[in-house]
Amino acid sequence: MDYQDIRALCPIGPGRGYDWTACCEVFPRLRALETTPQSPRYHAEGNVGIHTRMVLDALLASSEFQSAHGERRELLFLAALLHDLCKPETTVVDTVTGDIGQPGHSRRGAVDVRALLWRAGAPFALREAVCRIVAAHQVPFFAFDSRRGETPEFIARRLSWGVDVHDLVCVARADMQGRICVDQSARLDDIALFEQLAREDGCWDRPRASASAHTRLAYARGAAVHLDSPLFQPPGSAVTVLSGLPASGKDTWVARHAQGLPVVSFDDAKAELGLRHGENDGMAAHHAVDKAKALLRRHEPFVWNATHLSDQMRSKTLDLLFAYDAHVTLVYLEVPAAQLFQRNAKRHTTLRQKDLERMLHRWEVPLPWEAHEVRYEVIEGEVSARHV
Repeated sequence: MDYQDIRALCPIGPGRGYDWTACCEVFPRLRALETTPQSPRYHAEGNVGIHTRMVLDALLASSEFQSAHGERRELLFLAALLHDLCKPETTVVDTVTGDIGQPGHSRRGAVDVRALLWRAGAPFALREAVCRIVAAHQVPFFAFDSRRGETPEFIARRLSWGVDVHDLVCVARADMQGRICVDQSARLDDIALFEQLAREDGCWDRPRASASAHTRLAYARGAAVHLDSPLFQPPGSAVTVLSGLPASGKDTWVARHAQGLPVVSFDDAKAELGLRHGENDGMAAHHAVDKAKALLRRHEPFVWNATHLSDQMRSKTLDLLFAYDAHVTLVYLEVPAAQLFQRNAKRHTTLRQKDLERMLHRWEVPLPWEAHEVRYEVIEGEVSARHV
């Protein structure tokens, strides 16, 4: 599978349909959807394969898709096609009631879709737009009934800093139309209300404006601040946090851009402690964190060089930095799949290729609101691209 195979799946002209058999040939994991059951309460139409085809039919019939061109049309199609890719792996059946659920399928789906499209050589911006829609495709259904107690305004604003809300709503609406359930009409009304809210708040087809990067960051992290009023930022360290798979070029970045700055590194900590990959990670983390705290107390600038691969891993570092009032620039690095595995094979490292493969299952690219500034430095084929 390569990117050209994927592009060929998307209907181009008006009135053109899609070829489900071809979709399954390019993405073989789609075949498992045909034997994956769903809750009759929410999906009386049947298995996930039936639902996915109904979603695609609804998408192709929509005015949004029919008026879309080029990469946007491709984005919408791929997000709808792959939005439930991980339902087979996440399906659980209650042994007492027989109820069927797929908890966490959206988030896991985004991770798996990322790895598939990366291996295929899909453009970074397109890939991440697809993954962010997959991760959030149910959010417009439930924005007015958040389990976390978040307001719909907060949800729409934070989403807008990572995804085009217009595109997300387009896919979410097709997802709800492409099923048979008792609350379909009510959920479609909720999606329409979410759209109206986003339009009125200025985050429908653009990121919601904020008075400053620090104001946006504090708001996104849950602080009770007003986005249109600049929030004072206390003095603290200027910290660059690196993120990316092993062998993506983090050490090279440090050598080129951070000469003379202190570096906090789990790998360095392991080397200093004489540990191999995977051996007593807690001790290495404690060693690195102690070094970071000492620098933060002195308000010194430094670089934190680690994979920071998942949201959970990054949050531990970022929570510490923000607790010390640091100004954080998050730099995400990426290279093509073939290049990454070739680099890792040649490196003097205890990280085996199969360990690197397993890390892909935790791979979550940073979102733009996670730090004061987030930069994406990505090599796509032979071309280096910077996405801000």
